[in-house]
Amino acid sequence: MAGIKKSTEAFRVDPAATAAFSALRSALPNLRPLDEDARALKAVVIGGGTGAPVSIRTLLSLGVQTSAVVAMADDGGSTGVLREEADVTPPGDIRKCLVAFAKDPADPLVRALKYRFAVARDHALGNLLLAALEDATGSFPEAIAICEKLVDAQGHVYPSTLDHVVLSAQTQDGRILDGQAVACHSKTALAQVWLSAEDGRPPRPYEPALQAIREADLIVLGPGSLFTSIIPNLLIPGVVEAIRASRGRVLFVCALADVQGETWGLTAREHFEALTAHGMEGLIDYMLVHSKVPLRAESPATGSFAAISGAELEHASTSDLNDDQLIKGVRPISISYADMLAIQSRGPIVISRNLVDAEQPTWHSPFALRDAFQNVIKLSRARRS
Repeated sequence: MAGIKKSTEAFRVDPAATAAFSALRSALPNLRPLDEDARALKAVVIGGGTGAPVSIRTLLSLGVQTSAVVAMADDGGSTGVLREEADVTPPGDIRKCLVAFAKDPADPLVRALKYRFAVARDHALGNLLLAALEDATGSFPEAIAICEKLVDAQGHVYPSTLDHVVLSAQTQDGRILDGQAVACHSKTALAQVWLSAEDGRPPRPYEPALQAIREADLIVLGPGSLFTSIIPNLLIPGVVEAIRASRGRVLFVCALADVQGETWGLTAREHFEALTAHGMEGLIDYMLVHSKVPLRAESPATGSFAAISGAELEHASTSDLNDDQLIKGVRPISISYADMLAIQSRGPIVISRNLVDAEQPTWHSPFALRDAFQNVIKLSRARRS
């Protein structure tokens, strides 16, 4: 129609690490499946943000019965605007997990839920839909259930709490930060986080989330933002107790890199210690970390991804990289042989693999992650028997 110009900037799609799973999806018929007993396992992913969907897609690719327990502390971006102006339960991380559970990720409706609208303050369609359904039904769980049906979800998504909570943090240099969005972009690494409900009471757990944890055979923490996506779930009263009561083994998937300030400069060992300081002492059975080379006594500390040289990725230890070689705004998470031994002395089995996606060096390789999860499942069943 003459005179009408179609804007190419009106829509954009949230980038997601799970986009790399399209290649894995195509390869599934030729990959070694789990046996029937393993596929009968129940797994729950605890996290939020962009990390939990990665574990969700990995477990689904193995045929494992999967659910997710998601943090409700998000107060940035579209979610933050909706929380402040419409007083809704934070929808963003729930929406990301719902999309990860979709039976057909290429379905137009599923793709549309990830659309953000420049003409509407950059709101994501999925966030608006969840907020509208919560208002229409008077129930956030009912809004989630409706969306699960819309995307033909292959598992359930549970908020860890229905209370409106605020995340606060103390940095390693002693500053106090209020709000998840502020904390995750801290200029120095965080030391501690805590939650408070907006009404002043302690946050109350969402019982179906606790039940999913108690019934799980495998509990996966992460990957993702340690202090603002994973740990906020553990701060809800009853969550750590449910993990302790579960018969399931606990796997911590350490992030590959610092893409925000909250863990800037922390090693993999310090990630583990942050979890134990927030209630997980003695509860982690396996820790999955990235290392390009096997961790041996003579090995240097290895970073979580590659340096960039031209168009190619040149793998090196963290100590070999200078600031110009690191991806702008991103720092690899390192682990040494000594740190591995220190972690294992406190209970977990450390599993180190080359986990980096060659195309996106801050994302996990779907194939490597699937293989690692498969081995963890085998290990956990062997230990149980």
